[in-house]
This record gives sequence, C-alpha cells and structure tokens, in this order.
Amino acid sequence: MNSKLNSTQQNMICSQLGPFELKLLYKATIHGFTGAAFHQKCDNQSPTLSVGYNAGGYIFGGYTRQPFNQSGQYVNDDQAFVFSFVNGKLKKYPVVSPPHAVKMHGNCGPYFGESLVLVNGSQPIVYSNPGNQYNFNAAEMHGNNLNLTECEVYQIVFSTKGMIQIENPWRTIIWNIEKRAELMESIRTYKPTLSSVPQARVLLIGQVGAGKSSFFNSINSVFRGHVTSQAIAGSSSTSLTTRFRSYCLKAGREGKPLPIILCDTMGLEDSKGAGLDVEDISSILEGHMPDRYQFNSSAPLHPESHGYRKSPDLKDKIHCLTFVLDATKVSIMPAKLAEKLEAIRKKANLLGVPQLVVLTKVDEACPLLKENLTNIYQSVYIKGKYAGGQL
Repeated sequence: MNSKLNSTQQNMICSQLGPFELKLLYKATIHGFTGAAFHQKCDNQSPTLSVGYNAGGYIFGGYTRQPFNQSGQYVNDDQAFVFSFVNGKLKKYPVVSPPHAVKMHGNCGPYFGESLVLVNGSQPIVYSNPGNQYNFNAAEMHGNNLNLTECEVYQIVFSTKGMIQIENPWRTIIWNIEKRAELMESIRTYKPTLSSVPQARVLLIGQVGAGKSSFFNSINSVFRGHVTSQAIAGSSSTSLTTRFRSYCLKAGREGKPLPIILCDTMGLEDSKGAGLDVEDISSILEGHMPDRYQFNSSAPLHPESHGYRKSPDLKDKIHCLTFVLDATKVSIMPAKLAEKLEAIRKKANLLGVPQLVVLTKVDEACPLLKENLTNIYQSVYIKGKYAGGQL
C-alpha cells in the first residue's frame, strides 16, 4: 500500500508526537469504506493517526493513544486531538472533554467524540459536528465537503532515530550519590543576599496535570528522607489545587526549615474563565496574595479581598518563577494556553523576576529516557525539541 500522506506531512505530524514514524494499517480504497473493514485492520492497534481526504483537496483527521475496539463506549484520552493541514501547515485542535475523546463505534470508522467521524456507517462520508469534544472551524477543517475520496489509518510506531544519543552531553551532570549530597548541601546552606529575605520564594506555574504538586512532593520527600504527599496531587481534567499554598521545605523529619519556599497554584487552562487567572499571577508575583487564598476563576484577587497585602515586603514577593511543563504535551499545547504562558512571562520580565523551566514526564516523551533517565542530556529528541528552542 502506498501512503497518500506525503513525507513532509508525515514529518509534521511526527514532530508533534515524538521519535516516531507512521505505519499504514488501513486504506479505504483498498480495504473498503466500511466500519467493519476499518475495525478488522485497526482494532487493538495504538497509538493511531486517522486521516481523511476529500475532493476539495482537504486533509484532516485525528490522533489518539487509545486502541480502537467495538465496545460502543467512550474512552478517555487527554492527549487526543483532531487536525487539518491549512495552507501547508498543520493545525491542531486538542480534545476539550478527555473522557469522551474517542468513541468505540462498531459500525463506523475513526470516531472522535461526537465531533468528527471518518467513514460514517458504510458510507464514504464524514460526520462533522464541532463543539463539546473538539472545537474547530468546519469550513477550515474540510471546506464543508463531507464526501471522502480516501481514508487512511496509521499506527504510530517507535523510530530508531529516537534512540540516537549525542556523544557529548550538552549539559554535564555527575550522576552519583556524592554529587547528589553535594547539591542538597548547597541548598541547605544557601543564604539570600539580603538579610530581610530569610527564604527565597519560588512560584510553580503550569497547566492542569503538568505535575506542579507532584514536583513539590518529590523535592520535599528527598529532603525529609521519606515519601511525603503534603500537596494534593493526582490525575484530573481540572486542577486538584484550588488554593494558593506556600510550602516550607524541611531537612529531615524534624529538621530546620530550608532557605527555600515553594509556592503552588491552581493549574492553567486554555479556556477563558477556567483555571488560574493571569491577573492572580500578578498578585502572587507582587506579594499581594495571602497563603491559602481560595482561587476563583471568574473573579481574580482584588484589593478589597480578605487577606490582601496592600504593601507587601520584599520577603513576600516571588523571587523566582518556575514553569512546570509536561514534556508530552508541549507540542500539542493549545494556542490560548501558550498565550497565557507568554503573558505571565512578560509580566515576570517587567518585574525582574528570574525564570526557569522544569520538564516533567520526559520518560514518556522520549523512549530513550524510559530506559535510563540519565540519558536526558544526550537525547537527540529532547535537545531538538526543547533545548533547541521550542520552549
């Protein structure tokens, strides 16, 4: 079978997913424009990319990590998206409702929520209804031409290119117990340059599910010497953190406080009026927000709010801003969420707050790191996508 998706288009898709390539499983003009033919070739294969083509020259489809089956049930996939090629460029529309990302319909082809269905029943047509699961412009997606000339489904398979290691790491790290102890001691003995600031305040910012709270719990566990779960962490489509929290790290079970405070926040979301408000970020950076403040997505903190610090001291302000990003989702980050992050970055720049990025779930983003995390600074994929300037 010959792929209708050209190499440039395939590379555009794979660059968004990781060190993978496409293996053609199903081609409707060969196997049939029926749900039965699709399921015969594609069930229990994952992840997959489904692509539709129409007489107007439009190319569009969807991606899911979930294997197809004929259960009739919806399946959860927070990384699913539908897409189209517009003027030679890939345009993605991430799933809005992850629990309803894909429906396992036995009589149809690839079924993305109730928004996009390729091969509807036994007909070479598209069902298109943007809305609750995926928001897209139908005219831009497929030109409102619902007659398919072809439908292809590809399995996303690991490419050996992803296992290529850079001989010389771009950052030199000594991975041993002695170095770990040295780094921990440098944090224990750190002293801010101003005596009026006994502890440096580090603010953690990231989208829902990026792992901000888990990052704090991990750092806290290392210094405490046992596993802790002080910050609420888990997997959810909405933020599990609903209050602004300032956590003081301690050395040992009954040790003295470390000179660093990690501040956790509600997760960022791409939709307006959901998740952490950018105006609340300004209040946090400037030291106005009190600890345990209950976030309200529709009404940010204002000077008349209970506990509002009208004249914060330098010790109350944020001294370092840390963006915590899920490495598996940077490529499919919604445009509106990227705009929020950019607005936060500009605000921090104006206030002179230094910034850094923490990448989580790198082992899921690059198979090389699943084998050994110490390879992170030798990963071609990580260097090209993240150190190379995408962030």
